[in-house]
Amino acid sequence: MATLTRPTAAAAIANGADILVQSLVNHGVDVIFAYPGGASMPLHQSLTKFKDQIRTILPRHEQGGGFAAQGYARSTGRPGVCMATSGPGATNLVTPIADAKLDSVPLVAITGQVGTSVIGTDAFQETPIVEVCRGITKHHYLVTDVNDLARVVREAFHLATTGRPGPVLIDLPKDVQQAQTVPDYNAPMCLPGYHVEDRHARPEQIAQVAAAIRRARRPVIYAGGGIIAGGASDELRELARKTKIPVTTTLMGLGAYPAGDPLALDMLGMHGSVYANYAVNDADLLLAFGVRFDDRVTGKVSEFAKHGKIVHIDIDPSEINKNKEAHIPIVSDIRYALAELNKIVEPPEAGLDDWHEQIAAWKKSDPFSYDKSFGGILPQHAIAELSRLVAHEKPIITVGVGQHQMWAAQHFKFTEPRTWLSSSGLGTMGFGLPAAIGAKAAHPDQLVIDIDGDGSFLMNIQELATTICEKLPVKVLLLNNQHLGMVVQWEDRFHASNRAHTYLGPIDDPEAIGKGDGLGPKTRYPDFVAIARGFGCGARSVKEKAELADALREMVEYDGPFVLDVEVPYQEHVLPMIPSGKTVKDLIKA
Repeated sequence: MATLTRPTAAAAIANGADILVQSLVNHGVDVIFAYPGGASMPLHQSLTKFKDQIRTILPRHEQGGGFAAQGYARSTGRPGVCMATSGPGATNLVTPIADAKLDSVPLVAITGQVGTSVIGTDAFQETPIVEVCRGITKHHYLVTDVNDLARVVREAFHLATTGRPGPVLIDLPKDVQQAQTVPDYNAPMCLPGYHVEDRHARPEQIAQVAAAIRRARRPVIYAGGGIIAGGASDELRELARKTKIPVTTTLMGLGAYPAGDPLALDMLGMHGSVYANYAVNDADLLLAFGVRFDDRVTGKVSEFAKHGKIVHIDIDPSEINKNKEAHIPIVSDIRYALAELNKIVEPPEAGLDDWHEQIAAWKKSDPFSYDKSFGGILPQHAIAELSRLVAHEKPIITVGVGQHQMWAAQHFKFTEPRTWLSSSGLGTMGFGLPAAIGAKAAHPDQLVIDIDGDGSFLMNIQELATTICEKLPVKVLLLNNQHLGMVVQWEDRFHASNRAHTYLGPIDDPEAIGKGDGLGPKTRYPDFVAIARGFGCGARSVKEKAELADALREMVEYDGPFVLDVEVPYQEHVLPMIPSGKTVKDLIKA
């Protein structure tokens, strides 16, 4: 839970807007991403009074503000805060809220609302945003009494940050923002249906897991985003070190265990490593920690890890046995459970030499790879070069959604938690740039790079203005193939390469595009270098492999935001690949 800093002096009379902003200060909020409008103007006026305590960053779109708040939250573990006005401002926050819900990100979203007297009359810029968001929030409030406001904000931060984190919405009518009262910032919370229990694994459960490890011959640790959200990366690493059990992670779990470690199996699932998928398939014990058995990991659920015993530890009881039945189900804070397990665990009594030898053979025969003889720049090569160049800086990497996202997960070597920020559950294009902005606001001295595709980048490209005006020097490695690459890949694999509106350039010959040509004109469009420079950013375009290293250094060393537009071929596919709903037996390697 966020630390509440209580005011030392007795509170004086204040209006609702000041009460809300003071409550944010009390909860340690130092940055808010907020876009003003008629129904939220009092809140913005109040923010100017608190400018020495809270930095207000103005995004260029409310969705950008919501994703920036996520970038802040994902990179720090603290709740991100965003604000929008009523109506279209509020609905523009819907996607970031849904995204935060699926990825368990602590987010407090505040929306202005029309006055209480006209709610329900279809007033100008009125949207029932609580109803719109009812299914995608952890909780939500429509505040109609200013006397409830301080308590509501306190509850919102408590809900967003305890148990399984998630988004909370506060909808605040304009007349409540203007109403006055003497606030009680320490008013007791009223959450009769919400109980934050000390969900700690019982000693006998921990002993059961230790015994299962002791008997195992082919164990695998399957670690997810819950390890990072629960602050359990150190405990995971200690467990692997003590037991010598290999570790694979989900897309959300990247960085929880260091890439390059001998026990690392890298990512598993649809575009995970061959060796991770083979190991999980053959495991006689699967230790599932902070995961939800997502369909992009399991494929055909009935066939996933069916040869062994499954231990599932998660803080959210609703995840236990939801998608995959566990033999040893444990509802617990993951950090506590692993810490207790580390106190008593012993390596498998039969040893794991044969298992390690088998995994080493799989790694040797089927590593992540690409055609290094290709004359131009392949996206995998660009990412691997970037990873090599900045490895010592341990940068924060954000991504959009699509092929570039998967290639970044495969070829960038993550060694620390909270350095990989990805829209994983909702898969939201346009996430990368604003998330990088939020991460940079939280970590001004750390290198932050958005690895993006041209399709995703275009969805929130206006946030380049935010990087300049707010002096947030994020870097963008833009892998430009002029196509919606992941959809193109599925068209190639499952639809006879028929291009159905996946080409992003100007169409010279619509008939050719429809028949799967998709090459377009020789001149690439749009001109991202011109666009970036128009916003005031540094920029460069590169298509020759020999120029790449120098261009990457220029991007990293540039004093300000920078967009490096890298021309890559659209015909490249993300491999390996397990088709949706299929099994390891259907894995595509080429």
